[in-house]
Parts: sequence; C-alpha cells; structure tokens
Amino acid sequence: MPTVAFHTLGCKVNHYETEGIWRMFMEQGYERVDFDHDSDVYVINTCTVTNSGDKKSRQVIRRAIRNNPEAIVCVTGCYAQTSPGEILEIPGVDVVVGTQDRKNMIQYIEEHKKTREPINGVSNIMKNRVFEEMDVPEFSDRTRASLKIQEGCNNFCTFCIIPWSRGLLRSRDPESVLTQAQKLVDAGYKEIVLTGIHTAGYGEDLNDYNFAMLLRDLESKVDGLERIRISSIEASQITDEVIEVLDQSEKIVRHLHIPLQSGSDSVLARMRRKYSTSFYYQKVEKIRKALPDLAITSDVIVGFPGETEEEFMETYNFIKKVGYSELHVFPFSRRTGTPAARMEDQVDEDVKNERVQRLIDLNDELARQYAARYENEVLEVIPEERVLDKDNPNMLVGYTDNYLKVQFEGTHDMIGKIVRVKLTKTGYPYNEGTFVRIMDYATHGRMKANA
Repeated sequence: MPTVAFHTLGCKVNHYETEGIWRMFMEQGYERVDFDHDSDVYVINTCTVTNSGDKKSRQVIRRAIRNNPEAIVCVTGCYAQTSPGEILEIPGVDVVVGTQDRKNMIQYIEEHKKTREPINGVSNIMKNRVFEEMDVPEFSDRTRASLKIQEGCNNFCTFCIIPWSRGLLRSRDPESVLTQAQKLVDAGYKEIVLTGIHTAGYGEDLNDYNFAMLLRDLESKVDGLERIRISSIEASQITDEVIEVLDQSEKIVRHLHIPLQSGSDSVLARMRRKYSTSFYYQKVEKIRKALPDLAITSDVIVGFPGETEEEFMETYNFIKKVGYSELHVFPFSRRTGTPAARMEDQVDEDVKNERVQRLIDLNDELARQYAARYENEVLEVIPEERVLDKDNPNMLVGYTDNYLKVQFEGTHDMIGKIVRVKLTKTGYPYNEGTFVRIMDYATHGRMKANA
C-alpha cells in the first residue's frame, strides 16, 4: 500500500483543504503516515500570507526531501500558487499545484513516476470563477468540523496578498453545502464552523441567494445539527437580514469574529478597508441589541506604514469602546508584492513590538472582563481534548458557544458531545468549571444556554 504524509501551514482553510486532499489519496488506496516518517509521497500545503510564511514553507519542503530523497514531493497551497517557479528551483520538488485543480494532483504524481520530470500544475487563478468542490465528510482530529463555503476575495486590501493566491470570490453551490453539512452531522459532529477566505461574502456571485439564506437553510434542512459557527464576518456583511437570522436562530452560536485591522480612520484608508470606525461601531451596536450576550472577537494589525502614536491610540481607545472578548494582535509584516510593502514611513520594529504588547495587555484585561460576566453560570461546552495535566488525567478542555475556553474534569467519552458546565472560576486564556450534565437534544430540542 503506498503511503502519503501531509504538512499544513497557515489558516483553517488550508487545514480543511488538506483533509479534502487526503480523501482523494485514501480513495486511491493510500495509507496516511506521520510527516516525520518515511513516506512514498509528501504533500506540503503552504502559506504565503507573510514573507515568513514563504520561508517556513521552504523549510518544510526541504525537511520532506531530507526524510526520503526518493519520495515524490508535492507542494500545494497559496505559496505554490503565487511562486511556483521559486518552489520548482528547490532540488527534489516534483509536483507543484496551486489553490485550484487539486483533483489533478494524483494524476500528476502518476505522470511524474513515468517521466521523472518536475510538473508545474499552476494556472492563472484570476481567470477562475468556479468553486473547487472537495468532499470532506469527516476530519482526522475528529472534534471540530469545518465546512468551506467560499473561496477567494475581491477586496484587495493594501497589506494582503490573498486575492493573488486565492483569486476572486467564488461561492460553493448551496445544495453542495447542505449535503456536506448533513454528512458531517451524520459522522457525529455537533458543531460546524463555516469557513472560507471571505466567508460571509458567500453568495455575492450567486443569483437570488445570499449568506443569510444559507444560514436559514443550514438551520432548517440539516437534521441533527446543533451548533453553527461563522468563522469570520466583515462589518459590511452584517446586513439587517443577517442580524435578523442571528436573532431568530437557535443554532448559530453567540460569537462573531469581525475583523477590525485598525481603529483609526486614516489608517483604514491607507489599508484600503471599505469602512470607517463609525460604520463599524454602528454595526456592532445593532448586532448587540439583537444579541446582548454576543462575544465579539477581532483581528488588529499594529504598526501599519505611517502609523503615528496618535493613530495607534485611536485604535487602542476604539478597541476599549467596542469591548471585544478576545483580540488577535499582529505586528504589520511587509509582504513582498503588496502596495503596503512599498509604502514610505515603515514603522520601526521596536515601536511596533511595544505597541503590540500594549494591545496584548489590553486584550487580556478585556477578555477577563468578558469572561467574568459568566462566573457561576452554566454554559454548553463541546470538549475537544484532554488537557495534559499530570495531577489530574481527567481534565478536558473545550469552548462554550460564546467562545470561552473552559477546563473541567470529565470522562473521555464526553469529547465531541455537548455538555453543560458551571463556570466556577473565570479568567484568561482559561476558565475553570465543573461538569453538570450531558445534553440530550433528541428528547427536548434546543435549550437556551442560561436555562
């Protein structure tokens, strides 16, 4: 039986796609082995969102070649899409496929076995208008299921290479989304995370069908689905219709990730983000009226070219005003090929790091404040794994529907199920809780979390 090993760099979408690629290999009779084992084929799914993403990708490619110089090394993903020539210059790389046409990967491998010539299977992504279907009925790590619903992005923010590596926005066929969701639920998953490059842009390229309609259909047509989580939604995509769906839904969790990137209007303009802070804040207020308990998380880039101390403080104060439950803070990273990399007034690394630290400190404070609201409350948690705790081997960790990370004592058979846990001690990054009971939806339908 031929063997295949995978290494995935980068985002959730890449992890989803690796699972899809593994399915194709499995159907062709391959066995999956660990990446550090000797394997017949190595597949490296690369990231290119930063220059260091490229560098890490090259390091992993070289590691595979060292593991087994006789193996076929196949490189896919975003870095493969933007720089196939650079990758093919690495001696030992045999096949390069970008972020499309991955269904041809095994065919290319077979072709390479005959010719022993390197194969470049990368084509112009900007011409692609079709979502590439990849069936992922279950995941190797078993606890969380992602469902990729769209591909690409039309925004062209000045710091971002993604439209060049992923192409323009393409939505998955609604029927295909619902079929895939049903397969995941039938495989035992209680929660599905809707994911994509610009997830809530879903439907912008479809006639008479949009993201809000997809959410409604997932809720009403997928039997046995308990939780729907949206991986990310832009402020401009939070339409009144989406708010209405969130308000009426019993399955969409009380957590939205709404990227901010900067809380300064002048920086947002340089980033070519399509909103102002006042527009963003109005959306947040509107959504909080509908869902008072909503956890809002976000991404922020610190030290964008030209960012003054004053602009940074605008961001700092805006974050405080919104009151996020958690922030992902990134120092600006110059990505070759983007307009921001060529801008004057690049911010000094020391200044950047100091500002990053100030935001991390603010995040810790806001996250603790948000969690404290739920002390002594009973919330629903899906345990994902055991915690490595030598004093207590029965500690589990998972997320509540409003994205609080909770550790509590439980048994192995609770993993992947929805259990009720009382938060006994809140904090950040972890909260502590005690197990109350396992939920049984079959008998009583969905209960509200604070019942």
